[in-house]
Amino acid sequence: MSKLSLKNIIGKKNEASSLLLSLMQQTLSPVRIEDTDGKLLLGNSGLSNDYSYPIKVDDELLGYVKGDEKGMIIAAILSHLSQKEAEKKKLGNEVLNLYQEINVIFNFSEKLAETIEPEAIARVTLDQAMHSIAAHSGVLVLWDDEKKELQVPAFFGESLFNEDKLKSNPGLLLKIGLSGQSEIINDLTLLKEKEIIANEVHSLLYASMKVKHRIMGALILAGFEAEQFSAANLKLLVTLALQSSAAIESAMLYEKNIREAREKEEAMRRIYEVTGKFVPHEFIRSLGHKVITDVKLGDNAQKIVTVLFSDIRGYTTLSEQMTPEENFAFVCSFNEQIGPIIRKHNGFVNQYLGDSIMAIFTGNAADALAAAVEMQKEVQEFNKLRQQQDQSPIQIGIGMHTGSLIMGLTGDKNRMDACTISDTVNTASRIESLTKHYKANIILSEASLEQIQQKENFHLRNLGSVQLKGKHKSIKIHECFSDHLKSDLQKKSDTLILFNGAVFHYLAGSFNLANIAFEQVLTENPGDRTAKFFFNHTKQIIETGVPQNWDGVMEMMEK
Repeated sequence: MSKLSLKNIIGKKNEASSLLLSLMQQTLSPVRIEDTDGKLLLGNSGLSNDYSYPIKVDDELLGYVKGDEKGMIIAAILSHLSQKEAEKKKLGNEVLNLYQEINVIFNFSEKLAETIEPEAIARVTLDQAMHSIAAHSGVLVLWDDEKKELQVPAFFGESLFNEDKLKSNPGLLLKIGLSGQSEIINDLTLLKEKEIIANEVHSLLYASMKVKHRIMGALILAGFEAEQFSAANLKLLVTLALQSSAAIESAMLYEKNIREAREKEEAMRRIYEVTGKFVPHEFIRSLGHKVITDVKLGDNAQKIVTVLFSDIRGYTTLSEQMTPEENFAFVCSFNEQIGPIIRKHNGFVNQYLGDSIMAIFTGNAADALAAAVEMQKEVQEFNKLRQQQDQSPIQIGIGMHTGSLIMGLTGDKNRMDACTISDTVNTASRIESLTKHYKANIILSEASLEQIQQKENFHLRNLGSVQLKGKHKSIKIHECFSDHLKSDLQKKSDTLILFNGAVFHYLAGSFNLANIAFEQVLTENPGDRTAKFFFNHTKQIIETGVPQNWDGVMEMMEK
């Protein structure tokens, strides 16, 4: 508060001043009024100095009334007027300080509302404190209850605090700031001994940061002067600390919720990834759902699909040469090569059946046939690696059929399983078994072939009709030899017309002509095992006699 001026009090045009002048004139009091420097403010300078009466306000000397004994009354009136003026000025300063404090708090609240990160709130808080209170340095510390350690998210001003020492002395800080109290301290001996603050610091102001009686940190300011901070500074710092505490608590809670939500989302993502390896995402989507958590017992969907089966030839004999661990490692290694090929061609593995694979293609059968060709070529590469390791090569047969299929979830409320129910699956499995009989790598049904629009993209041969075991109707089957090595592919292509003619004679029951034609195919391509199968079969029929009611359908007596 600025010093009172006696001159201003006397010179003010108000009722009290007018009364004073009137009194002096009416009493003809021979007095004069001087300030503390002896400068005449009112009255006659030539009057005597017999009496001198001080004019005071709260022991502060403002001036004198000099003259006769009547000057005492004038001095008392001036002291009273000065006291009233002092009270008005004090009240005005308090109102101004309160307004400024409210303005600071309002602006601070707006800044906090714009900030959502705990560290950013800490910086905003310390910045506001340093701008509102005259300090040389400031620090905000937070107690991490989970890690049981101090965090220092914000520094401001000169380097008067040692962050490492702050963090390593939480016990000392529990006595200040983290104790829940807020105060001004000037005895900083212990803090200086621990090298927490610089030696030139002589005053410390701190306010505890609390939320619902929980101490979460402290806001600390440091100054070079011994009496640098006031009670008003402490009051403002406490207000800032409490406001920022609530904001930091909310921000930390928000971050925790976001973190937990992300962790849950990540956990669900991993669950979806893992479950997708057991129940393919394509299977779930076929049921009309996006994620496995949406499915329920009894969900099903009927679609036209192509089912593909593959099987490793002679696996029983092969497995007898390996230990169980080697068997498992072999199957895993093989499936790791084949699985991605199926997915590459828009299919999904429905089941890994040991040495067999069942895959489903919901698009065109061309996808399944392209996958089959690439699978056979991958086996060729797989065998090169086995040859380098002095291991015998393997062969696989692949069969496929296109038809209606129901995919769904069956079981009970405590145990569900993805299943496929359709004769299409059984037929595809039986066609795969025909590859052993016909000595072919890939066989597909007529139903699959009809769905393929660009048949010229594949090398195909007609194998006639078969009646599968347990079936009443026969189906037409075809061989795809697009997977063959270049030389073998060329030989089969060169003899394709001759082979098709031989099959035509075979279906018509002209077994002698068929036998001659198949023999010609073998003459040009001795490695054609399928032609050799037909040659031997027609020769057998010629020797044993043509079956009664021959209709060109080969009946399979076994699976």
